[in-house]
Amino acid sequence: MEKLIEVKLVGLVLEPISKTPVIILKPLNDNKIIPIWIGEYEANAITMELENISPPRPMTHDLINDILASLNSKVEKVVITDIVDNTYYADLYIRRGGELSVVDCRPSDAISVALKNRAKIYVSELVYRSSVLSDFISHFAHSEERLEQWFDSLSSEDFGNVEQ
Repeated sequence: MEKLIEVKLVGLVLEPISKTPVIILKPLNDNKIIPIWIGEYEANAITMELENISPPRPMTHDLINDILASLNSKVEKVVITDIVDNTYYADLYIRRGGELSVVDCRPSDAISVALKNRAKIYVSELVYRSSVLSDFISHFAHSEERLEQWFDSLSSEDFGNVEQ
């Protein structure tokens, strides 16, 4: 079995040139960061979860969460498993009783569901080693302190509007 590296979501930013949302993952015991470009709707869902904003009606990720709860199922973990041609792949691990199911999904959806369920997020060693631009961005950041200063310097306008 391939080694898994636990990561945390440390930021959600807009890539300045294309204005595409990017989630920033960071291993718990390393300064390397792993950027993953995601869609606008997924970024809005993640932002709402991070900001504890409840929509007036359930969004797709809320629906998934509600379905899992009604089936007495629990999200055990999320694993970002692979990267092929700059496209990331993820698995959602769902436990119901003694049975574990693995569901293929996009990393952005998996992370949104993981945040709602307080589940741990992992990347495979392959993703850790081959993440596009991660070494460049990590080197640019130089240190966790500089990275945190950069995140702290961002304003709400850098993230765009959150639509409900």
